[in-house]
This record gives sequence, structure tokens and C-alpha cells, in this order.
Amino acid sequence: MTHADRDRLVTLRKAKKKVITQREAAEELDLSVRQVKRLLYALKKGGDKAVQHGLRGKPSNRRIEESIEQEAVKILSAPIYKGFRPTLASEYLAGKHQIKASKETVRQWMIRGKLWVEKKGKVKQVHQWRPRRSRFGALVQWDTSDHDWLEGRGERIYLIAMIDDATSRLFAQFVRHDTTEENMRHLWSYLAKFGRPVAFYTDKASIFQTAEKHKRDEPGVEKDAVEMPPTQIGRALQELGITWIAAHTAQAKGRVERNFLTAQDRLVKGMRVAGVTTLEQANQYLTNDYLVWWERELTVEAANPDDAHRPLDKSHNLAASLSHVETRQVRNDYTLRWDGKFYQIARQSVTTGLRRANVRVEERLDGSIAVRYRDQYLKVRLCEQEPVPAPVKGAQSKPARKPAKRSDWDRNFDLKKAPPLWRAARASGNRRSEGE
Repeated sequence: MTHADRDRLVTLRKAKKKVITQREAAEELDLSVRQVKRLLYALKKGGDKAVQHGLRGKPSNRRIEESIEQEAVKILSAPIYKGFRPTLASEYLAGKHQIKASKETVRQWMIRGKLWVEKKGKVKQVHQWRPRRSRFGALVQWDTSDHDWLEGRGERIYLIAMIDDATSRLFAQFVRHDTTEENMRHLWSYLAKFGRPVAFYTDKASIFQTAEKHKRDEPGVEKDAVEMPPTQIGRALQELGITWIAAHTAQAKGRVERNFLTAQDRLVKGMRVAGVTTLEQANQYLTNDYLVWWERELTVEAANPDDAHRPLDKSHNLAASLSHVETRQVRNDYTLRWDGKFYQIARQSVTTGLRRANVRVEERLDGSIAVRYRDQYLKVRLCEQEPVPAPVKGAQSKPARKPAKRSDWDRNFDLKKAPPLWRAARASGNRRSEGE
């Protein structure tokens, strides 16, 4: 009998001896008067055990049959469900095998079936969470994970993820390579769907920040920071009016890091059960299953319903901004060199001041080349062969210089057989004056 049962028994005995009324006993026990009457009748018939629940020590009337438990343990013992946790296991039992049970029930089944080891809770250091941004689109965390997503069943793929700080809304895609080009394609898809966020929050990877180079044997002397040119993605964000914020530690961008931890558990196991082996199948499962579950279960409402995303207008050219951009100088014959090839500027695009001028060359994501001079795009074509450099106007050609003939004065000269310098000077009649 528990301490609460003993307290209840004391109150009921007082009511039985009419020390207190049944209404007072009901108020003290937080029960109805009718329930107190039932308890007093049971106390009279069965004694002090009336205050205990009738099913204490007995199996519940709502207990799931043992045969269903055995079937569930057999299913979860299959290699395809290896590593499943109780929560995920309960969802798959209900969705694929029509065995509905709470995650706590499934956890007990897995413990009895030796599929799950009960762990004692550890006291963790309290972390002061940074408050979320108040509006959707005010801050978006951006990162890439190179986890073994297909568990060796196919090619190696990468997951690029963008997660909103205010709502935890996730925008993700599998790619074959973690390159600037693939990240630009993903950024293009995000901007086309939501618009321009206020800021992106990333790590200091080489695609986001140009690192200052140091000599290997250079001593560790503190120097003033040198402002480095932006990367291609950094330049694109500047042109689109989007702020870039660098995280100094992995913990600082914890929202996107925790997203990867969830995906490396739930997404990997889901693709295993679905038999995903290719990049296309992975993206299909990611879009149709995982992101749908994420949107339903893990997203929250922003504190401010206003959308901070800004629309794309006519001044924003995604094809131009999201490309590989460099500067080239136009030669005298109105050609320029790019990637080892020469391009000829069309005659109708030639303007004043174009010769020897710097132009902006854009290698776009579709592989095409665009050349811009000031605010005007120039028509160019690929040269089949390298053009001969045009001579500079007004320059005079100089005749080829003939090599000078060598003198024969030292032909038979031998330094070892030669007389000393003072003797040779005296023999020549060149004597030193007395004042010297």
C-alpha cells in the first residue's frame, strides 16, 4: 500500500466513523460524493484493500496480445530495421505492418527482445539557447553533409540543406559533388521558390570565404587581417543584396547541424527500407517522404507572421549572378581569352573604348559564355584557331640586331704562364709617379 493509499484510508475511516461528513471527505480526496459512498461500501465489504486499484499487480485489460508483440519483435529483428530507435520503429510498425502501439510500448518490446538497451539518463550541462529570429526568411542556415547516405548501395552523394531559423522549415537536395556550381544551383532553386532572405548563416568553407595564404615556414607573428576578395558565392550574394554571416564554431549553427543528425538516423533508415540506390531515387524519397514528415512534425510558427523574404525584380539576373565570373582584357583585334580558348567580339557590339578595356566574363551554369562591358552584353563567337596579335598602331618595326664579332686578342693567352702584373706594367713603360 502506497503512502497516498494510506492517506486515503485515514480519511475514509473518519467518514465511516462520522468524524467528518461524506462531502468533507470528498473535498479532501478531490472526489465526488458518489465515489466516496462507493469507497465506503467497498471498505465495509472488503476491508482496507478497497482503497487500492483492483488491477494492481495484474495485467492491464488493454494490454496488447503477446502474439502481436512476438510478431513485432520478429519484424524489427530483420537486418533492414537494424539500428531503429523505438520512436521510428513504432511509426514503421504502424505504417507498413499495421501494428499500432505507442513508442513506449514498442520500447518495452525491444528491451525484452534485446533489440534496445535501456540507458540511464545523464545530467547534461544546461545550454542557453539563442532565441529564434521572429520572421520567416530573416536568417537561413546553410550547410552540406558528406555522410554515407546510401550505406554503400550506390554512388557517394552529398546533402545540401537550408533551414529557416524562425520556423525550422527545411529546403534540401542530394547532389553528386559539394562544389560551388552545385551550391549555386541549390541557391537558385531556393530563391525561385521563396525569394531573397535577409541573411545566410554558414561556416567558413572555401566556397563561402577566401582564406589568406601563409608560407609554410612563416613564424607565427600576429598580423593585421588582410581583406580577401569574395568567393563566387560571396560575390553572388552581394549582387543579390543578401547578407552573409560566418559561424565561428559548428555549435553556432546548431539548427542545421541537428537537422543533419536527425537525417543521418531517420532519413538513412527510411531510404534503406525503401530500397533507394540512386541519386534520383534519393531525391524522390527526400521530397515525397522525409520533407513531408519534417514539415508536419518539426516546423513551428514564426513569432511574427510577416514574411521577410524579398521578391526578385528586374534588376536581379540569377543567370548572371549565379555564374563563374572573372575579368578579361580585350585585345587589339577585339578578341579575348577564356579557359584556353579565344572569343571574337562581333562587329556590331564594338563600341568606343572597348579595345584594351576590361570586360566581365560569365561562365553560366548551363555552360554558355556571356561577356559584359559596362551595362551592355556583347555578342561573341568562339574562334576556330588562335588569332594573330594585331600590331599596335604607330609602332615602327626595328631591324634584327646582328650578333657582334668576337675579338681575338686573348686567343693564345695563358694565365699561368703570364708574367706578374707589375712586371708587365714596367715592360710597357708605364711607371708610377713619385707622388703616387
